[in-house]
Amino acid sequence: MDFNKRLQQAIERGQKVSDVNDQARVSRALNEDELRKLYGDLRIQLSEHIEQCLRQLADHFPGFECRSVVGEEGWGAEMYRDDLGLGGAKSQPKTYYSRFYSKLLLVIKPFSSAHIVELAGKGSIRNKEVFSRNQYQKLPDVDVPVMIQTIDQWVLEYAEKYAAQA
Repeated sequence: MDFNKRLQQAIERGQKVSDVNDQARVSRALNEDELRKLYGDLRIQLSEHIEQCLRQLADHFPGFECRSVVGEEGWGAEMYRDDLGLGGAKSQPKTYYSRFYSKLLLVIKPFSSAHIVELAGKGSIRNKEVFSRNQYQKLPDVDVPVMIQTIDQWVLEYAEKYAAQA
């Protein structure tokens, strides 16, 4: 075989590889779009459940305010309250007032290249953090009932700890 034929075959092989790479890139982009859509659907479902749970919890403990969270930290809800109490330390006079802050924040973290759904929770009671947790599942394999059960469990745990402190 002469050089011109081998050169032509090499160019054709290179073009085939390029076509295969382009097709793979297109299919990855479609998969990325599908994953983003799936994530969006799951985020809405889970964040609505979070908000519903926190509003119910806030109804049982007067003084808590509840708000939706939408932004860089994720989507979900938080409930919080500020309290005043007498004397924070034994050495302080009884007329000294201390501020006590309680908060529960549950969010679904923003979409990332890791292709996971991440649930994050932080809870504090009277200025003390009682938990800080994260749970995640890979996007195609998300088990929604397990995520909902985790949300419920974290809210119930916070309610129990808050009731014990009050």
